[in-house]
Amino acid sequence: MSRLDKEEQEILEGFEAGELQRAPDIDDRKARHQQYAEAMFKKDARINIRLSTKDLRGLQKKALAEGIPYQTLVASILHKYVEGRLREDR
Repeated sequence: MSRLDKEEQEILEGFEAGELQRAPDIDDRKARHQQYAEAMFKKDARINIRLSTKDLRGLQKKALAEGIPYQTLVASILHKYVEGRLREDR
């Protein structure tokens, strides 16, 4: 069972058939994108915030349901907000 969507499968098939080729600077690109990813996920700052007990318990329950630590959930929510990917339902 493939986890690729239709477009990804077409790209893979084209590559395997020799219709597509790697970029000539693939090693440089991979290294650059690796650096981007490391910088994005680097957690080098600490914050302390006060929450109501009710909100903290709610976060912990949501995190438990997702199978992740609640601090990771909070960091993910904040990251999405900063990136403009967190939208409020109205």
